Amino acid sequence: MKVDLVNIGKKYEGRENFTIRHIDLEIEDKDFCVILGPPGCGKSTLLRMIAGLNSITEGDLLFDGKRMNKVEPKDRGIAMVFQSYALYPHMTVYDNMAFSLKMRQEKKTVIHDRVTEAAELLQITEYLYSKPSEISGGQRQRVALGRAMVRKAGVFLLDEPLSNLDDKLREHMRVELVRLHKSLDTTSIYVTHDQTEAMTMATKIVLLDDGKVQQMGRPPEFYDRPVNLFVAGFIGSPTMNVFPGSMEGRIFRADEDLFTVEPDPEDQKKLTGHEGKRVVMGIRSERILAGEAEKNEIKVEVDVIEMLGKEQLLYCKFPNGKECVISEPGHFKYAIDQGHSFHLDTQGLHFFDEETAERIN
Repeated sequence: MKVDLVNIGKKYEGRENFTIRHIDLEIEDKDFCVILGPPGCGKSTLLRMIAGLNSITEGDLLFDGKRMNKVEPKDRGIAMVFQSYALYPHMTVYDNMAFSLKMRQEKKTVIHDRVTEAAELLQITEYLYSKPSEISGGQRQRVALGRAMVRKAGVFLLDEPLSNLDDKLREHMRVELVRLHKSLDTTSIYVTHDQTEAMTMATKIVLLDDGKVQQMGRPPEFYDRPVNLFVAGFIGSPTMNVFPGSMEGRIFRADEDLFTVEPDPEDQKKLTGHEGKRVVMGIRSERILAGEAEKNEIKVEVDVIEMLGKEQLLYCKFPNGKECVISEPGHFKYAIDQGHSFHLDTQGLHFFDEETAERIN
């Protein structure tokens, strides 16, 4: 099912400002769309508007071209998975999964077939007659997913469904959810504040902040071409290193003469007209390379080393105390509290207008 949001806005009664406004979004049939953003940005509000649990103040919500603003949640052809699982503790797994079908007075054979089919796909068949308290958190999450699956909905809505799981189980469930989405062959809209979930699961990401869309597109675009400083800082772990400074002819000079760098010819074209103006240069940790160089060199002191196995993160300081993070292979050796030389990979530079915080294109 195709989902379109046209100039959608939500203003709660008694509040002066809109929680979200001017949201235009096309979610194609069978997309796995992740709505991403920090706490309080409006992402769960937006999901609840799609579900019909929150009213729409302005704009239109369309399912396959049909306006859904006033349609009751039960009639929207959606299934929702909540963060809290929302399972009935006194019911078995089977009865929890079958509940919505029983309420719709489906035939017992249909209910049985759908529940067993979903249980097999989710690998929880052996727990069908257990109570939620008798199974693990990961298994309870599978039950919540199964309860949504049996409805054969056109759109699956998932509100931070993995946030209550431990890191190892969350990693496993990310893979399982992607496989589940492929097997269901339906449209999924998933809300999270976790960029790793978004980058690894989504076919399309919508990044919100303060109720507004900051960027939307395929996952690699967010990492490789952030449209503004908020996106650059939100996407990526560790976060992008940023250095305010100015353009002096064809050279970027970081504040306090920390370093100078000569952008590659393509970036120089984009920076035409910014000579003498304030800009912010960004660079990912893996684009700061080991070793001295004739130009584009930086000299820093390694303050802390975070060893991650095949990779290590070097938390470094410039002479003025400005910090940066550098990613290097785990087998490289660095001494703490000593100076080291690195150089900037000019193929990995990002430039932003300091006043508007927008990417310079």
